[in-house]
Amino acid sequence: MKTVLILSALGQDKPGLVEQLAALISAQGGNWLESSFARLAGQFAGIVKVAVEGDGATLLSAVQALPDLAVSAVLDQEADTAPVQQFGLHLVGHDRIGIVKEVASILARQQVNVEKLTTWLESAPMSGDVMFHARAELSAPVQVELATVRLALEAIADDLMVEWVA
Repeated sequence: MKTVLILSALGQDKPGLVEQLAALISAQGGNWLESSFARLAGQFAGIVKVAVEGDGATLLSAVQALPDLAVSAVLDQEADTAPVQQFGLHLVGHDRIGIVKEVASILARQQVNVEKLTTWLESAPMSGDVMFHARAELSAPVQVELATVRLALEAIADDLMVEWVA
């Protein structure tokens, strides 16, 4: 019996963390299926999908014993779902408190799932104003009208630019 675990890891960033995690997973007979890692404010964070024979308890104990990473896990319980449309989104607008909350609320109300989100701040070229940027990979049931989602997002602020990405 194979068990699929979703491992999340967090620790002070330094060279070799991915190698430590990969070596341990491999040594425990785990098959590295998917992953996403990032460094933010000196911290290393990642999520890894791993398949292993048995219940995964031995693998989990081993990765949780890594001295440089705090690791937690959940069982992969991804269920077959109805067909979805996948799309990307790029937002640009003046930075302000609550913008992520507002965007996330609209997406949730429209039944849009955030699969990946990256945000950053950047100075506008001419004015020097602080601009908020977000790139997202999204999915939604096929019956969701993207035009409706766009109108709801644009209603947040007059200056918010919404661009769909294929």
